[in-house]
Amino acid sequence: MIVYTAKKKTFIEDVRLNRIHEKILLEFRRRLSRSVAAKEVDSWRHSLQFMSNLMLDQAIPDDAGVSLEYHIPLTSKRIDFILSGANAQREETAVIVELKQWQQAEPLQKDGIIRTTLGGGWRETSHPSYQAWTYASLIEDYNETVRAESIRLVPCAYLHNMDDGSAVNDPVYAPHTSRAPVFISRDAERLADFLKQHVRYGDERDLLYRIENGRIRPSRSLADAVLTMLQGNDAFVMIDDQKVAFETALELAHRAQQGKRQVLIVEGGPGTGKSVLAINLLARLTDRDMATQYVSRNAAPRAVYEAQLTGSFKKSRISNMFRGSGSFMDAAPDSFGALLVDEAHRLNEKSGLYGNQGEHQIKEIMQAARLSVFFVDEAQRVTLKDVGSRAEIRRWAERLGAEVTELGLASQFRCGGSDGYLAFVDQLLQIRDTANDDLESVDYDIQVVDSPQALRQAIVSRNANNRARMVAGYCWDWKSKKDASAMDIELPEHDFAAQWNLTRDGSLWALAEHSVEQIGCIHTIQGLELDYVGVIIGPDLIVRDGEIQTDGRKRSSMDRSVRGIRKLYKEDPETAKREADEIIKNTYRTLMTRGMKGCFVFCTDPETNAWFREQIQTPSANPVMRAADYEALPYPLLDPEEVVPFENALPVYDLAVAAGEFSDPQAVEDCDWMQLPDWLKAEPGHFVTRVVGESMNQRIPSGTWCVFRANPAGTREGKIVLVSHRDIQDADTGGRYTVKRYHSEKSEDDEGQWYHTRIVLKPESRLFGYRNIELTEDVAEELRIVGELVTTLGQ
Repeated sequence: MIVYTAKKKTFIEDVRLNRIHEKILLEFRRRLSRSVAAKEVDSWRHSLQFMSNLMLDQAIPDDAGVSLEYHIPLTSKRIDFILSGANAQREETAVIVELKQWQQAEPLQKDGIIRTTLGGGWRETSHPSYQAWTYASLIEDYNETVRAESIRLVPCAYLHNMDDGSAVNDPVYAPHTSRAPVFISRDAERLADFLKQHVRYGDERDLLYRIENGRIRPSRSLADAVLTMLQGNDAFVMIDDQKVAFETALELAHRAQQGKRQVLIVEGGPGTGKSVLAINLLARLTDRDMATQYVSRNAAPRAVYEAQLTGSFKKSRISNMFRGSGSFMDAAPDSFGALLVDEAHRLNEKSGLYGNQGEHQIKEIMQAARLSVFFVDEAQRVTLKDVGSRAEIRRWAERLGAEVTELGLASQFRCGGSDGYLAFVDQLLQIRDTANDDLESVDYDIQVVDSPQALRQAIVSRNANNRARMVAGYCWDWKSKKDASAMDIELPEHDFAAQWNLTRDGSLWALAEHSVEQIGCIHTIQGLELDYVGVIIGPDLIVRDGEIQTDGRKRSSMDRSVRGIRKLYKEDPETAKREADEIIKNTYRTLMTRGMKGCFVFCTDPETNAWFREQIQTPSANPVMRAADYEALPYPLLDPEEVVPFENALPVYDLAVAAGEFSDPQAVEDCDWMQLPDWLKAEPGHFVTRVVGESMNQRIPSGTWCVFRANPAGTREGKIVLVSHRDIQDADTGGRYTVKRYHSEKSEDDEGQWYHTRIVLKPESRLFGYRNIELTEDVAEELRIVGELVTTLGQ
């Protein structure tokens, strides 16, 4: 959409009569049904006066076109000024001019990023040349008219208030200024020459009107470029259920073009390949001529995956395919074929620097695309503003009349490919009871160290492939942001000091080779993976008498993830404590699951460090249940001399012990005995165990004590059973056993013998994310039926 368009002569007259800003504002209100801030109106009045002075050059034809505030399709970006016409070779040309009122700037080592005064303070922002070039490449890559009619787009930037151009022309920005030259106050004549060079003749065929109405479709070269980047790139290889979700998304994308808007929710924990799936969909849907973009709330995943695709930290054409979640406030409905929202649990309601713009990010994303894919892990909600829950996504889909499909991904690579480690971390941090309180069956290197120096040494020594980093809870102010020589994380009792992730690396901190000595936080590591991670647990999480205690007030006041928590503690202490507890535990869960091979932990609180060491390095060796495990047992334990097996008592086993892990059945002498309730008729082989987890909560709420019949005979079809198998890794317990509803399919061989062709273990849960466990013929015979549910006893 173009807010203002006219011939050069009319534009000059509108500026001379001081009515240009009024015309632009009128069109904003008429076309967009909204106004703009007074400060922006003043910028039009001021900047366009400078452009009008340049237009007085007689060599620029009077019938050249002038377009202002061109809203680039697929974005919320607007181009300040476009001069259209034809060059000396009669090639249709549009010169894109990015206007800035900056007076000073400072160069940075980050590609395409510069520092200047914005909003009353010094801030980092895109270099004007990079902005102008990005706008041109975006139009070229997605506007079919520009490509089909060979329209030339020429970008540049004009900083008419800047007297010293050394910062914007620093050699670090040469790749961008070479593609889009930058002009400062004393360069007015040079800019006029630049304009005359590219627009020698007038705009006779309404060039911008044709561009504005051109079909939005990704270029073949862009699609080929992304596909080529994926080929042979091991970081983005899909396997197993990633492929299933991939094909489902492709089918939904096609369906969305023909009918109702589609929403796909893909849930998966750490290491399930959500980002791998998103990048593959980005390439394939672009290849199918759909305008598609990868979206995330955090900048780090966008920057890292772009760098991994291109093999370079430098900005490229595909940068336009990676967008922030707040970019769709002004997007036209159905602008995109698909939007792929990674880390969707991090979505916010509002957008903008101050969180006061837009209506709701989920709504804006859904409205902008025919297909919206949301990759979610609700256990990684780490700020008070995170709203991207499955329920919230479904709510907006219903309001917008979209069809919803939900899928789940299972853990594969991270943490040794072990759901057992993930379950152990949940148990360790007291997030949920998983009955996975040791690491005996987990092939993963996790250690508690005695000092932060030991943590640093462990990480540095494992950084051979540049895939080991230290991270910490955000409990220390980022002092080095203003003073490069200052230390941030200071632990004088350990003679230790370090800085937060370097400003110069920004979102690419996890890839920068020299950053192993620095410490990352949740905002620079979430959504990414390493080989080894070293975690410093700060004073926001401590352990007293075996209970984890969290306190949001121990976080740095610079941490936006808990902004407002101190006020909430005063106004509503219970809510504040509950909110902070979830966020802090989720934060450390996320940090402790970044490493694929190992995790090293140091707690700043000595008692907490000692407790973590005990939990992590002392596996449970005693199969007999501890007294604390019997707190909710509905009937009393009997003294050994009182026990008459299966007449007045039943044996009680830990769930893992009952499953046996392929061992022989446990001897009754090795267990405790529960008094038999009057209403229950016991049989030899009955035993009691406690079922944990939510996979069967429609029938067995988590924590319920149940009676099982050991080694049951006869048919098991349709029954609830406790089973073990080498290929099972239960999401709740992390073990190779599970409690599920049993279903089997059989066939008869030539000799009349029946055999299993498939066994399906079905969850019965009110919660999303639990899937059938299917065992095919080649492995079905190895399934061991440990027990069959007789009855439940209560929690």
